[in-house]
Amino acid sequence: MMSPSRLLLVLIGCGPTIGAMAQETPPLKLPEPFATPSVEKRAVIIGWPKDKTPTAPPGFKVEVFAHDIASPRWIYVLPNGDVLVAQSTTLPKGAKEEPPKPFPKEKEPKTPPPPVSPNIITLLRDTNGDGLPDIRTIFLEGLKQPLGMVLVKDTFFVGNTDALMAYPYKADQQKIEGPGKKILDLPGGGYNNHWTRNVLANKDGTKLYVSVGSGSNVAEHGMDNEKLRANILEVSPDGSGMRIFASGLRNPVGMAWEPTTGKLWTAVNERDNLGDDLVPDFMTSVQEGGFYGWPFSYFGKHEDPRRKGERPDLVEKAIVPDVPLGSHTASLGLAFYTGKMFPAKYQGGAFIGQRGSWNRSSFVGYRIAFVPFKDGKAAGPPEDFVTGFLANELEAYGRPVGVAFASDGSLLIADEMGNTVWRVSVDKKKEKDQ
Repeated sequence: MMSPSRLLLVLIGCGPTIGAMAQETPPLKLPEPFATPSVEKRAVIIGWPKDKTPTAPPGFKVEVFAHDIASPRWIYVLPNGDVLVAQSTTLPKGAKEEPPKPFPKEKEPKTPPPPVSPNIITLLRDTNGDGLPDIRTIFLEGLKQPLGMVLVKDTFFVGNTDALMAYPYKADQQKIEGPGKKILDLPGGGYNNHWTRNVLANKDGTKLYVSVGSGSNVAEHGMDNEKLRANILEVSPDGSGMRIFASGLRNPVGMAWEPTTGKLWTAVNERDNLGDDLVPDFMTSVQEGGFYGWPFSYFGKHEDPRRKGERPDLVEKAIVPDVPLGSHTASLGLAFYTGKMFPAKYQGGAFIGQRGSWNRSSFVGYRIAFVPFKDGKAAGPPEDFVTGFLANELEAYGRPVGVAFASDGSLLIADEMGNTVWRVSVDKKKEKDQ
């Protein structure tokens, strides 16, 4: 079967393993650095007009799962079906913490609330089985830019920007009280929203995996400022035995277990300022002890000219990622489909939340991409799944980030700048009509 790297970048001579690819695959056919100017072009967020939603493929429908929810970044589904939404973003310089403000009901199009960081996790519960929540409460507050969440037995872990926190949890509770316990210190803050800390547990709950993005674009402030950064860390649930599981990953926010092989995969937000078509964001299986290039090289052994000649030893060992996802797409969310609602085409495939470009002359990303999988490996290039976040060449309605699957198999999307959580499901009415 042709690898996704060949499908997208016309590679030849692929070896049998990722490690072999790093050594044997000829150079990728990517443009030269600075082939085009580095451009700053940011979408103006205008919010969603009434009765307008993102667009899904035929046979699916998109509806509001939760609205007026300030800065939803990440989603986690508890075993009882409760949906948890981490609400967090960067405070503007000089701004003070404020309670989240809802959309004004009378104004269309809706204007998003100010970009404050509510620093809370909201619980959404569906009690009548219609797929939409009818209970909404603050599940956890007093956090510091939370993102990743995972429940291991009776302990709920949260990835704050500067620490991994643990809280006692009882089944079906709607709110966690108390300050929690710090399990692990993490380097706080980061370049261009690299403050996000995701957390994932292995199958038996004996290890946690924490993603920590770089503190800079390409280590322009020196590697001493990048300690424990651009890595996926491994740690025991009690905070002991912390080690670097994989390195050279500029901003590996999305993490998920591939359902067939059980391997860890991650979606990585790559570097800026090399031109419109460099460097491709990617998703890849993660090798224990593997090095993926940052900051010295990209997509394998392509040496970054800004770090030229500094670490040829690391450039030589850099692993080629599995699936390119497009340059500057801001690929952040990642989830594999294991539900039963979606058609066979989507079974076992990967869904990626692409927040959208700012360092490109024309917008890319602003979508949920889908990558088909077969036998635990990517079986085709990324394709559109949910689009319609862009309004025109200058404006966007919202920006998708986290993705997760509800207990009924529907897809949930955290639309950070649209202040909405969307639900994508099979349209049973259309299915019946057909």
